Amino acid sequence: MAYDARALVQRWFDEVWNKRRDESIDELMASQSVGHVEGGTVDGQDGFRKMRAMFLSAIPDVRIDLEDIVADGDRAAVRWRARGTHSGEGFGIPPTDRPVDFTGSSWFHVRDGKFIEGWDTWNLHGLLGELQAPPAEVKKLF
Repeated sequence: MAYDARALVQRWFDEVWNKRRDESIDELMASQSVGHVEGGTVDGQDGFRKMRAMFLSAIPDVRIDLEDIVADGDRAAVRWRARGTHSGEGFGIPPTDRPVDFTGSSWFHVRDGKFIEGWDTWNLHGLLGELQAPPAEVKKLF
């Protein structure tokens, strides 16, 4: 195996999400890849770009930190934490300027040094509900 799945995952989050390097999408993701994300399926690099653009238009300053990575052969799993500010309308909700902080996990399948399939799990509906709730009600939850 000429690639390290752990290193590919670290590079994905650092370059694609945190540094916003669009060219890294083509370098790390196979053109015929499939992503299983909250709310649906994302097909290929262009599908991912559209999904990421929508997400970043809602939380343009998002940073994703990796908390744990497990890799074995052509598979890798990561537990991550995302933080940012809801300052855009990408989720179809007027900007609240509230800080967001949520966790999730992602699984990756690699072939020939590129991601061919991925699965993301996080509470999108909980985040959307929190952003739509009046600030006083959100504070009551904690």
